[in-house]
Amino acid sequence: MPTADILPLPRADFAGPFSAALLFPDAETPALVTGPRGKRAEKRYDVYRNNVTVSLIAALASIFPAVERITGPDFFRAMARFHIRETPPTSPLLFDYGRNFADFIDRYAYAQDMPWLSDVARIERLWLDSYHAADAPVLAAEALAAVPPDDLPALRFQPHPAARLVSSPHPAITIFAMNRGSGPVGRVENQSEHGLIARIDDEVTVRRLHSGVFAFLRALFDGDPLAAAAATALDADAAFDLPGAIGEMISAGAFSHIRTEADHVEHA
Repeated sequence: MPTADILPLPRADFAGPFSAALLFPDAETPALVTGPRGKRAEKRYDVYRNNVTVSLIAALASIFPAVERITGPDFFRAMARFHIRETPPTSPLLFDYGRNFADFIDRYAYAQDMPWLSDVARIERLWLDSYHAADAPVLAAEALAAVPPDDLPALRFQPHPAARLVSSPHPAITIFAMNRGSGPVGRVENQSEHGLIARIDDEVTVRRLHSGVFAFLRALFDGDPLAAAAATALDADAAFDLPGAIGEMISAGAFSHIRTEADHVEHA
């Protein structure tokens, strides 16, 4: 009975040279890459190299659709190619790629006339991270209503794993919202914006926040008790509405649970 051929395992020093040239079209085909009977395999390697780059560009486009819509496909592909060469992927999960894309846009010479573009990219990255964040129960209004009034000032709120805060000196949240779909795009007032990215079930939402509400949430996310967070919010906005802010953030799914001062001391 004939036996099957046993193929030798790849050499230990094969993977490094093989992958090092993949993202650089002008790099020579690694000498270890050969075809049948030991023939050189430049064309085969070039096809594979092109497919890798195209796949990574497509991955970035799926993660940053608003950025692609703003710049146009050709501009986006060119920008993405430079980013790919500078920052190759380190994870086999394509949705995990592009964490440094916003920082790259900050440095990309041809994007300097769009100073808000990198913050739009940051929001898109945070949106995806929120979507893939761990599941956890969302804080119910009934849980807060059950807290004795004397315990409210020291109450601490645990952020939901999918909740993210974002702040930009540009109207990045508005620009993000207008360019996530295919609807018309209008003029945007040039102003700073703050927002909350949160998820209930599988639906991720991005909300614009007034400065007081953002300061309030920032303090709560940092672990400050309710009274201290409210004082921080009032410093940022004298018109800050504490009950309204709490109700809005609970309905948005910003928190997973609350802790009283006794709980805090117990876990300290």
